[in-house]
Amino acid sequence: ALATNPEFIVADEPVSALDVSIQAQIINLLKDLQNEFGLTLLFIAHDLSVIKHISNRVAVMYLGKIVEMAPKNVLFNDTKHPYTDALLTVIPVPNPKFKRKEKILKGDIPSPMNPPTGCRFHPRCPQCFSKCSQVEPDLKEIKKDHFVACHLF
Repeated sequence: ALATNPEFIVADEPVSALDVSIQAQIINLLKDLQNEFGLTLLFIAHDLSVIKHISNRVAVMYLGKIVEMAPKNVLFNDTKHPYTDALLTVIPVPNPKFKRKEKILKGDIPSPMNPPTGCRFHPRCPQCFSKCSQVEPDLKEIKKDHFVACHLF
């Protein structure tokens, strides 16, 4: 991928099937390459602990739509969307004495081929109200560089 001196690389789940120690080596290599070549790296992953380590900005998607996007520190410390909030509660914590209250979502994930009307997350959202099932929320800036697609904001 680096042979043509790209400015932008899409890395789709590049470390998902790797052992944790190998994951760390690959992530560190990607960060070094990013700095050395001035690359923009779109890193797609399901593992939020990996995302937190490698990313500067994070976009969280649900059924193909961005529901929240912000700089890494803002997203991980000042989450706004109910789906992002639930995701962050299930990130493993390396301290066995630390107990986090996980927010387990009710219901099944709707079909991406036939998403629900309105907000795609509304069937599983603990804060859903009538507008959510009728109108799809726009992704809007609620604070500088922090975007959320939710009728709560």
